[in-house]
Amino acid sequence: MTEADPSKQRIISVELDEGSIVWRNPDIEQERRVAIFDLIEANKFVPQRGHADGYAGPYRLKLRVEDGRLVFEIGREDGSALEAIILGLGRFKRPIRDYFAICDSYFQAIRSATAQQIETVDMARRALHNDAAEMLMDRLDGKIAVDFDTARRLFTLICVLHIKG
Repeated sequence: MTEADPSKQRIISVELDEGSIVWRNPDIEQERRVAIFDLIEANKFVPQRGHADGYAGPYRLKLRVEDGRLVFEIGREDGSALEAIILGLGRFKRPIRDYFAICDSYFQAIRSATAQQIETVDMARRALHNDAAEMLMDRLDGKIAVDFDTARRLFTLICVLHIKG
């Protein structure tokens, strides 16, 4: 068995299921655009399940929420389906809610606060984002190997798929 090419173990396309997105505003849309751009530019994404034909990337990813679960639809470079990974979102409800609250505070701060206040809110936002990325990496363990930056960007996109309730 040959070793997979690490340069191919990456996401080349990200799509969010429009039906899963239940809430939008310009600030969140900007976060989405930046997260997708940064994710495509640099990421590590390695599904852990072997495939009969040995396919090992690159991958197309579609994220959606279905029945309170996050679905990672993973496809081949040519767009054909490869597999779906499903994660329960229960553990993410609070981090998502907290992240939206802190982002709202951050966006308000950059419009009217002092540089020190903005820095304080931004540090809290980054810490929450980092904790959520670590949680996502733990939840993906054994299913998809990702690096920390990829997990951070994926968490941002999960937030864009905002879960009500």
